[in-house]
Amino acid sequence: MEVTNSHHSPCKQIPSLLSSFVDTFVDFTVSGLFLLPDPNPETPSAPLQTRYPAADRLIAVGDVHGDLEKTKQSLRIAGLINDSDKWIGGSTMVVQIGDVLDRGNSELKILYFIEKLKREAARSGGTIISMNGNHEIMNVEGDFRFVTPNGVKEFENWAEWYQIGNEMKTLCQNLKNPKNPFEGIPMGFKNIKKEFSNGFRARIAALRPSGPISTRFLSQNVTVVVVGESVFVHGGLLPEHVAKPGLEKMNEEVRNWINGSKGKEAPSPSYCRSRDAVVWLRRFSHEAAEMCDCSTLEHVLATIPGAKRMIMGHTIQQVGINGACEGRAIRIDVGMSKGCINGQPEVLEIIHGNPEPRILGGNSSGEYKSVLTSQRREGLGLVLPDHREVRVKA
Repeated sequence: MEVTNSHHSPCKQIPSLLSSFVDTFVDFTVSGLFLLPDPNPETPSAPLQTRYPAADRLIAVGDVHGDLEKTKQSLRIAGLINDSDKWIGGSTMVVQIGDVLDRGNSELKILYFIEKLKREAARSGGTIISMNGNHEIMNVEGDFRFVTPNGVKEFENWAEWYQIGNEMKTLCQNLKNPKNPFEGIPMGFKNIKKEFSNGFRARIAALRPSGPISTRFLSQNVTVVVVGESVFVHGGLLPEHVAKPGLEKMNEEVRNWINGSKGKEAPSPSYCRSRDAVVWLRRFSHEAAEMCDCSTLEHVLATIPGAKRMIMGHTIQQVGINGACEGRAIRIDVGMSKGCINGQPEVLEIIHGNPEPRILGGNSSGEYKSVLTSQRREGLGLVLPDHREVRVKA
């Protein structure tokens, strides 16, 4: 039946409702989650919050790299979700250190799942902060070196349903025709097998600056965030990052690039693209504590008011979460994804008023770790089930 613009046309009366229905339908088909439109969507140009007061309970989750199962295990270890994947973390604040993308098969499902949890957490007074890792930056730039075949297929499936949704919207004359996400993207690529061409086109369309997925899920990510005494960054901060452009400006520039207002190339190489960029730096994350540049780290922390420690991901720690530089550097990438080293999930817990962070997880029972190695766990306090604190020095 032809949809007209007559007085009795439901499209004329409720075009926005129809659009929301289509978007919810596409989301459910892609993610398996029933996500109603966000009643309080973030304004693309709204300032990102860079500094937060200390949270009563803070959980830091490392790189998850497309592994939905391990992502959920990490959150369960921390007591944040139940067996039905519902938020039960109350007012807990969560920081996910970045690198949701690449190496795994469920990247989109994780992005949708985190969005669902953000809404549930907010209703309970909780907060979930998502960060940019180097793999988010790479994907927005169109660097897909670490994508898996199933990761390509996941985006191809998204694109098929997204286009169906757009076609449904065009049936209504009172809705503005949606933008074609594939505009300007070639049909094929040199050195890419033909069977993956559609998936690569979909990934570019979804994740490039102003793309539907990058805008929705990545543009509100922070690149650095300070919570109480803890500075969170994917790779690390150097003195020049703090001095210029400064933390707030850094977050703003990366956000503006992702949402499409600053061109196609990532902003300053000093925090997005170079070896010493904030999402790439490894100067504080070498597994051997004596190899870490503690003097530079101490200088950086001294330039950020109230900061006592830097918490970072990016570099896999095969021994699990550990500290260096007398606890001023805490490294939380345990390589949990099956696309990395399939490490046991661990999370870092910081309780306001407690002098030391705690490590949760690392075994199938999800209990607190009870064994520390001397150098690799330097400077981290650990609370065991009977609440005895153990501190191990190098």
